[in-house]
Amino acid sequence: MPSLSRKKHKPNGKALPKKFHRNFTDSFIETVKCLSVSKEFYNKHCTTDFTLFDQMAAEGKSCQMHACHQFNWEWINLHWSIHLKQPLVIVYMPISSKPINRLFLKLRTAFGTVMLPATESRKAFVAWRNKLHALALIADQKPASPAYSYWLHFFGRPTPFVTGPEKNAAMKKCPVIFGRVTKPARGKYESTLILACEDASLLKPGELTVMYRNFIEDAIRRQPDMYLWSHKRFKHEWDESYRNMWIDTEPV
Repeated sequence: MPSLSRKKHKPNGKALPKKFHRNFTDSFIETVKCLSVSKEFYNKHCTTDFTLFDQMAAEGKSCQMHACHQFNWEWINLHWSIHLKQPLVIVYMPISSKPINRLFLKLRTAFGTVMLPATESRKAFVAWRNKLHALALIADQKPASPAYSYWLHFFGRPTPFVTGPEKNAAMKKCPVIFGRVTKPARGKYESTLILACEDASLLKPGELTVMYRNFIEDAIRRQPDMYLWSHKRFKHEWDESYRNMWIDTEPV
């Protein structure tokens, strides 16, 4: 199992806001480009070592992959769906505008990705319980119910994390892969995958979420301008009533 230690300093720098907004703009333009480019385009602009996924497919094992909001997730999804030997299943939050939602579903499923709406993910996932798949979760999203979330430090601030990804992996007794993305040059993305555990059911409650927190903190520090800082990750404030959901090894 990889070492997932964490440092206590926060990403900083005067150039961060400017770089973030440039990446945000690039991501928007790149997403529009998805409507017209071929598979070969993604192979030129995205790099990933798929050995872990290939091993899972060869062994007939379904797996779960936890990533975070790093640019450009649209390109990474399409790049992965081209190469994975098992179906790529992604849980997503539907867009309120139905025409825009339909457009993004068409874009995201162009090469075979299966999209499951988060609003009814349990029901939608039933069809995949006994089928080989790789379930991808952007697991750092802001929880809807902070009182029913795991709480732990995230860049030094008490922050809630959804419990579903960990509990789902433990129930399935499946391997979990963590993924991060770096941007070596404009229009170029490299995704890195590591095996977090072989069987999530063998971990203690909260352990996988702490490991995931450590991993994404490290991923963000490597290139902080690549993270979607505008998605209200720190909206919920800590309250003593959440004490029984505190899982960090360090006190609040």
